[in-house]
Amino acid sequence: MKKIQMVDLKGQYEAIKETVNEYIAEVIDTTAFINGPQVQKFQSELESYLDVKHVIPCANGTDALQIAMMGLGLEQGDEVITADFTFAATVEVIALLKLTPVLVDVEPDTFNIDPEAIKKAITPKTKAIVPVHLFGQCANMDAIMEIAKEHNLYVIEDNAQGIGATYTFADGTKKKTGAIGHVAATSFFPSKNLGAYGDGGAIFTNDNDLAHTIRGIVNHGMYERYHHDVVGVNSRLDAMQAAVLRAKLPKLDAYNDARKAAAQKYNEAFSGVKNILTPYQYGDETSHVYHQYTLQITNGKRDALVKYLNEQGIPCGVYYPIPLHSQKAYKDDRYNEADFPVTNQLVKDVIALPMHTELNDEQIQFITDTVKKFVNS
Repeated sequence: MKKIQMVDLKGQYEAIKETVNEYIAEVIDTTAFINGPQVQKFQSELESYLDVKHVIPCANGTDALQIAMMGLGLEQGDEVITADFTFAATVEVIALLKLTPVLVDVEPDTFNIDPEAIKKAITPKTKAIVPVHLFGQCANMDAIMEIAKEHNLYVIEDNAQGIGATYTFADGTKKKTGAIGHVAATSFFPSKNLGAYGDGGAIFTNDNDLAHTIRGIVNHGMYERYHHDVVGVNSRLDAMQAAVLRAKLPKLDAYNDARKAAAQKYNEAFSGVKNILTPYQYGDETSHVYHQYTLQITNGKRDALVKYLNEQGIPCGVYYPIPLHSQKAYKDDRYNEADFPVTNQLVKDVIALPMHTELNDEQIQFITDTVKKFVNS
C-alpha cells in the first residue's frame, strides 16, 4: 500500500506537472516576478470561476483577512463577531487592528458560527460578522446575511477552507462561498483545496469602491507610484505561486469531487458505528468541499486514538485542541464558559483523518478499519 499522507501534494503535482512547469518557466522567461501576466491571468480566471466582480490577490490568507477589515474602515474599539472554534488567524487580525474580537459558540452539527449566538452578542459597537466556512462546509449564510442587514453590519467571509463550495439560499439561488458577503478572504496555503507551492491569498468583493480601496492597501496605499493615498501594506501574490494556482484552478471542481467521493467512502464505513459521529452536510452535495474530514469520537478516547493511529502509520490532526476564548492571547473577562458548550466539547472530540485528492480505496479501507478497531475495542 502506498504510504498514507495527510495531504499528498507530490501525487497531485505528478498529474499536472507539465502545465505547472510551463507556467513557471513563463514567469522566469519574462522575468515578470511581481504582478506579472500570470498574476493578472489568475485574478481574471478566479473572478470568472467565483462569479465575483473583483479578486485582489495578496501574500497570504491572514493578510487577506486583515486587508479586508482595513478596507471597510473599521476603527479601534469596533466589535467584530466571529466563531470560537476556528484557526487563530481569524481572531488574530481583529486584535492586530485593535478592534474588539467577540467570540461566540458554533453549531453542534456544522461546527460553523451559530446565528443565534451572533444575535445575542450584538451591541451598539458591533460593526461586522466573520463567518468561517469551516472544514469546507458552508456556514448558514441565509441567517447571517439577514442578521447583518437588520443590524447594518458588514459580513466578511473567511473562505480559507471553503473555496469551491456552493451555498444554496432558501429561495433556491446559488452562490459560491466568498461571493456572498460584503467581502471575503481566502488562503492558498499548500494544503488548501486550491493550494499554491508556498504562501498566497486573495480578497473577493462585488463592491467596486471597496475593491478600489483594497487595491491601494495591498500596494503600500498607492494608486499612482509614490503617491500614498491610504495607509497600506506590502502584500502581493508571488508570480510563481500564481502560475501554480493557474494550473490548478481548472481542476478545482474535480479536486473537490475527489474529496467528496473519499468523504462518502469514509461515511459509509463509519455508518452506524458506535462512538463515531461523521461530518454533517448542510444542504446538497455542493455545500461541503471537505478541506478536512473531521470525526467526533464520543467515548473519550480521542487522544488515545490519535496516538494509536500515529503508531499505525496513519497521520491525523486535531483541529482545534483549544478554544480561542481559552488561548492566552485572547482570554477576556467578558467570556463565560457557559456560553461555549459546543466548542468546549468539540475540542475534546474532534479528529481529522487524511483527506486529499489522491486517496485510494485501499488506503481508506485501512484507515477506517484501524479507527473502528480501536474505538470499539
